[in-house]
Amino acid sequence: MEITTLGIDLAKSVFQLHGVDAAGQIVLMKKLRRNAVLEFMSALPPCLVGIEACGTSHFWAREIAALGHDVRLIPPAYVKPYVKRQKNDMADAEAICEAVTRPNMRFVPIKTPGQQGVMVLHRTRKLLIRQRTMMLNSFRSHLAEFGIIAPQGPQHVVRMAKAMKDGEHDDLPEVARTALLGFARQLETLTVEIRSLDNQLRAWHRQSAVSQRLQTIPGVGFITATAMAASVPDPAAFASGRQFAAFLGLVPRQNSSGGKDRLGRISKMGDPYLRTLLVNGATSIIRRDGRDDSATGIWIRRLLDKKPARVVTVAIANKTARIIWAVLLRGDVYRRPAVN
Repeated sequence: MEITTLGIDLAKSVFQLHGVDAAGQIVLMKKLRRNAVLEFMSALPPCLVGIEACGTSHFWAREIAALGHDVRLIPPAYVKPYVKRQKNDMADAEAICEAVTRPNMRFVPIKTPGQQGVMVLHRTRKLLIRQRTMMLNSFRSHLAEFGIIAPQGPQHVVRMAKAMKDGEHDDLPEVARTALLGFARQLETLTVEIRSLDNQLRAWHRQSAVSQRLQTIPGVGFITATAMAASVPDPAAFASGRQFAAFLGLVPRQNSSGGKDRLGRISKMGDPYLRTLLVNGATSIIRRDGRDDSATGIWIRRLLDKKPARVVTVAIANKTARIIWAVLLRGDVYRRPAVN
């Protein structure tokens, strides 16, 4: 029997396959080792292949698509409703095979190696910044135990670390001083690494026309622009700007029933890193444009008169997400609206 639809449950070493024919009858239930997957897929006639979106799914989607198959990535949350009772690899593969055929199913666009590389830069930068913040806080608290209080701000802690390296604060115990000097060296190394990653992102930003168009939007710098350009390879996958904002978790969570609309806090679904970048950019918009006479400034002041500042920040982030979708879809730059 010819396989028309195939569901693949990815794993570290053993993949589970579930195939059906045109009539929906099961014709394949098979386990394969990782190194045997491509050989098996190359022998199959072209068919629809469903894969649950995960860390390695983009690589396998590209490799299997190169063999002539129609590969589609499905968000894990959209596969779960099709799992029957017990969860295991066979049930997951069957659920993926069923979900990929649904006419209203939403799929994840397949990223290119270049786009994945940019996101590796972003994730590495985020990890190093978190480690640097942890070391700054630890350095400050250790000094406070000896009555040495560093002013607020990371630059003051870095300056104090350099001063200690140059011989200041000789009254510290030698064992504590040795440990803190190790902190100082690590801080310098992390600062250099973060600066190097920023330079690489700027270089990619200068070469990407999409990223440069996104930077014309208020509240979107080169960090947010490069992250969005690498994370959204196909804006046409979203039917509207609101759907894109929902993809980022910036729309209210609904608990509506019986014709009554009940809206709660934002859903916080999707990538938290992208959502954080948009919220941080919205905070800068409030500080920069909240006092001018532009259309954006007037709108911000009206919101601030009725809502708390953090709610307004999320509302601006939602609006920015919709603008980003429009810029990506139309291939144009942002133009500020005129004041009526």
